Amino acid sequence: MTEKTPNAMELVCPAGSLPALRAAIDNGADSVYLGFRDATNARNFPGLNFDRRNAEKALGHAHAKGRKVLLALNTYPQSDGWRAWTDAVDQAADLGVDALILADIGLLDYAARRHPDLALHLSVQASATTHPAIAYYRQRFNIRRVVLPRVLSLSQVRRVVDMCGVEVEVFGFGSLCVMVEGRCLLSSYATGESPNTRGACSPAHAVRWEEKGDTRDSRLGGVLIDRCGPGENVGYPVVCKGRFHVAGETGYAIEEPASLSTLDILGQLQAAGVRAIKIEGRQRGPSYIAEVTRIMRLAIDRCAADPQGYAPRNAWVRELDHLAEGSTHTLGALDRKWQ
Repeated sequence: MTEKTPNAMELVCPAGSLPALRAAIDNGADSVYLGFRDATNARNFPGLNFDRRNAEKALGHAHAKGRKVLLALNTYPQSDGWRAWTDAVDQAADLGVDALILADIGLLDYAARRHPDLALHLSVQASATTHPAIAYYRQRFNIRRVVLPRVLSLSQVRRVVDMCGVEVEVFGFGSLCVMVEGRCLLSSYATGESPNTRGACSPAHAVRWEEKGDTRDSRLGGVLIDRCGPGENVGYPVVCKGRFHVAGETGYAIEEPASLSTLDILGQLQAAGVRAIKIEGRQRGPSYIAEVTRIMRLAIDRCAADPQGYAPRNAWVRELDHLAEGSTHTLGALDRKWQ
């Protein structure tokens, strides 16, 4: 791996396991973000995340390579589970993580008071989209960075960067969410469990696949999400990306599968003053993490070296599209000219 280009935007990559963390670091991640193996993080799936022993290994490997580890405690604790979340904050501080990614106001207050020297980042789950909202978190809890929700246009991102007074991180590649992040109700409707409190959109225990002849049905909480024929890829069932029968037609009624990709506008994001580019996907495997990290590292470094002449290579676009949902990409809300 080549050395990072000076002044390049920070590349923040997901790590749902030790192999995924190593894949991210070996392919150019500046920082990795991970979660504990419980409902305190928003990717609480079986087989993912870190207990204390593996978290210590992760920190040791990352710090030995000069990289940072960010810990996501980005779900919303309920009154009867408050202690689990505050214990997670204390454990993260004891482990020596480089920053906590938090959403809940009460938890932010606890972390700021109990561990004043620990860097705090405002999670995308907090849904802070305006500079007055971000200023509140900066003034009250001394946050150092905000992760912007994927609902802002590029012009709105520019205004936030100009006025918010903290570092800004935006998503650069990965799955999209049609809901206002931190406010999803679709999974709750189908399963009775909120991803914002239990840490899993489409929890594994509610997922079922049923073979019927040459078709396969995907169900979530008993709700039919998709029916795939021979040769069709069967995705993990989430309500927002299901196919439904509406007005006499069957199709993607809410959102077609596609991944956000900012390859085309990295130069504009850098010029706007965006500090960090985040890759979505702690639920992804090491090979996916390795390939996306490698390509984004090349692209970010090329952009930093020649901002005016930057353009993504066609090979990068093709490779990322191969890894994207629906094998295609979009700029999502970033491309809205009317905002």
